[in-house]
Amino acid sequence: MALAGLTVLAASACTAPAPPRPAAVSPPPSGPATLPAPTGEHAVGTTVLHLTDTSRPDPWNLDADARQLKVTLWYPTEQRDGRRAPYMSPKESQLMVKRLRSAAVPDDTLSKTGTNAVADAEPAGRGLPLVVLSPGFTKPVSTLTSLAEDLASRGYVVAGVDHPYESYATTLADGTVAECLACDSDADPGFGPGVVGGRAADVSFVLDRLPAKWDGAGVLDRGKIAMVGQSIGGASSVASMLADPRIRAGIDMDGTTYARIPKSGLSRPFLFLGTPQHVPGGRDLSWERDWKLLTGWKRWIVLTGAEHQSFTDGPLLQGALGVTPVSGTLSGERAAELTRTYVAAFLDRHLKGLRQPILDEPSPRYPEAKLCPSACAAS
Repeated sequence: MALAGLTVLAASACTAPAPPRPAAVSPPPSGPATLPAPTGEHAVGTTVLHLTDTSRPDPWNLDADARQLKVTLWYPTEQRDGRRAPYMSPKESQLMVKRLRSAAVPDDTLSKTGTNAVADAEPAGRGLPLVVLSPGFTKPVSTLTSLAEDLASRGYVVAGVDHPYESYATTLADGTVAECLACDSDADPGFGPGVVGGRAADVSFVLDRLPAKWDGAGVLDRGKIAMVGQSIGGASSVASMLADPRIRAGIDMDGTTYARIPKSGLSRPFLFLGTPQHVPGGRDLSWERDWKLLTGWKRWIVLTGAEHQSFTDGPLLQGALGVTPVSGTLSGERAAELTRTYVAAFLDRHLKGLRQPILDEPSPRYPEAKLCPSACAAS
């Protein structure tokens, strides 16, 4: 399982399977990791909200008559000094490390990962676009922290949604940690469509409640909302856009899609950003199917050398987790740079109206990025 642990975590529920490859020999862990600094001009703050949707029961916990959600916010702030927010709690770290099945990795490895955001800092700015983040199956939204911090430094408010019982570890409002009940169902018929439908309901509820529940909501422009997700979180971007017209633009980072787009099409801007398995005629044909039904602005970009977790913090944490990178794949630093660059370019174009040439033509700075369907093909 796993990065090799965090790198594979439940791929069966979120993307087409990759072919087998030789296992890398794991070196000893190198000590706590620190995420790369954000590239924007703003300092970054972060805070956590807990929301409860009493209108529906939890789809996974049959003993819960309401759906609880954990929402992590990242946003611009003028406060550059202060306590840096933890990457995850010690208990969350313990549960995640347990899933890596590596006796050499200390339980607190992930809780000691260094971040760049000041905990509970005062938000700054006005008229800021909102970006909703949804993580892959089994993983908490903290595994998208590097991307979230970078977007906040560029002038976005980011709302990362943890979908309880679909992750190995989600801390609820009362301090208990919800584990992955959905993991017992991931081979059931209809599992993928059911998950993305439930996440679409989660996202709509967050959009409903965020203005009233967050004291800093006055910085938002609620007319400029996008959604970005990785793996089944990316598939949930499609489902959420179909369910909620408030979401003006969306990105699917390497997620097999499940929600069926109607024949009338989806006319809002959309970006597919993925690995070579998503080239036309490749192992996963869901993007090729849906490409024809995206009737608005659209791009389909494949990154040479990317793996499924290249769009997350996974490769950045390999040294701390004692994982040897697979030969021929992007380094953690390069994967983070490419992900941050193309996600921000898309959002800048569609939420800020800024011209972004790298979305229209190949860039010599980023030769790994291939514009599909014309410039890439199945190998």
